Amino acid sequence: MKKWHAGLLGLTLTSTLALSANAADVYRGGLKDGPPPPPVYVAPPPLWTGFYIGVNGGWGWNADDGGDLNPSGGFGGGQIGYNWQFGQIVIGAETDIQGSGADDTFAPWKFSNPWFGTLRGRAGFALNNILVYGTAGLAYGGITGELVGLDESKTHVGWTAGLGMEVGFTPNWSAKVEYLYMDLSDRAYSITGASNGLEASMLRFGVNYHF
Repeated sequence: MKKWHAGLLGLTLTSTLALSANAADVYRGGLKDGPPPPPVYVAPPPLWTGFYIGVNGGWGWNADDGGDLNPSGGFGGGQIGYNWQFGQIVIGAETDIQGSGADDTFAPWKFSNPWFGTLRGRAGFALNNILVYGTAGLAYGGITGELVGLDESKTHVGWTAGLGMEVGFTPNWSAKVEYLYMDLSDRAYSITGASNGLEASMLRFGVNYHF
């Protein structure tokens, strides 16, 4: 009986020592230094930051503010710009140049707007891949007046402002729709004996490639 008790006691001591050694190993291997650190979350890069380049086209319905002319027509061109994104706020700058077919004839005079361009700031709010923005800045363009074989062309400078929405449909490509109002200031024309300028409302669609 004493031998049986002695054996049981030895087995119990051996098991206890083994469990203590395992616990010490666990302590030394992990718990001693605390729990492992949580995974670090790395935010994805802003969707809208960077350079972009694209093309656009649309229609302008215009009103020559020096008379009864109303040159209207299609236009198309290209744009280049850069965006900075801060959280959901996006600011940027864009310039574009357009060829235009807008013209109108009143009595003996014909006026046309063969080209125009803008240099604008943009500021908007991003909802993931959707950007809603306002834009405003400098506008410039050419106006040509014609009268019985005579023509007179001038470059006008003014301002523009508008609203737009841009949607990213792949990591590098986006599509946009934009409304702009453009006011090219008056200049004196000899063929009319008056000052003529151009006011234009424009709706245009475009695509951009983002680098």
